[in-house]
Amino acid sequence: MPEIYPILEFDPAAEAIIEPRRVIKPIDAPEHGVFCFFQEVITRLVNEGQATPIATQRSEMGPHPVYQVMAAGRRVALCHPGVGAALAAGMLEEVIALGCRKFIACGGAGVLNREIAVGHLVVPTSAVRDEGTSYHYLPPSREVAADPTAVAAIERTLQAHGVPYLLGKTWTTDGLYRETAGRVQRRKAEGCLTVEMEAAAFFAVAQFRGVPFGQMLYGGDDVSGSEWDQRGEWDASGWHGRRSVRERLFWLAAEACLAL
Repeated sequence: MPEIYPILEFDPAAEAIIEPRRVIKPIDAPEHGVFCFFQEVITRLVNEGQATPIATQRSEMGPHPVYQVMAAGRRVALCHPGVGAALAAGMLEEVIALGCRKFIACGGAGVLNREIAVGHLVVPTSAVRDEGTSYHYLPPSREVAADPTAVAAIERTLQAHGVPYLLGKTWTTDGLYRETAGRVQRRKAEGCLTVEMEAAAFFAVAQFRGVPFGQMLYGGDDVSGSEWDQRGEWDASGWHGRRSVRERLFWLAAEACLAL
């Protein structure tokens, strides 16, 4: 009998030993929630009094606050999901348990094609599952799709504001320092535009829990390999800059989420 690796041992059981809804008390949370990876944007909104705390989740890293902001006169939950598939998926589970039901995430990604300008927006339609978390929520497969209604809401919002974007596939990986040249080329060959660490897990948890989830990715650095070949260094230009662009992306995400 062939050996089955643990990550492929999918268990379809609906109930886990630790169910979020049994350990987290629901609150009067907004129906709509934005996961924002740009901590400086969240900090600024808090400092300016636009974001008020409504809950605090905790881990060994410390507190993970959940805020509320007003967008177009409506309530929107806001939090940083943490970096990496496992932490981000856990935060999504907990915010769902608090009472949120519709989600858009905005964050950064590496671009796999030099022709995609750093700073360009990519809206993932699916994610290659090169991480571990998604395999605990869905049967093994190469990809997991984003919710089509969420993708459509993002597209309508970006088009209404005249913001250029690309639709495409993203590569979700746990191995930040194992994005080798060979793996980058394979992902490019199968159509991936970006690489990041959370999308596949987000999409899988959302499908499992029956909530719509879409994501907007800001091209933050170039990992296509061409810069390494030409200069021997990684092109991270603008990764932590362009504050106004990153803040605008958050408000676009909130608007798209409210359209769900």
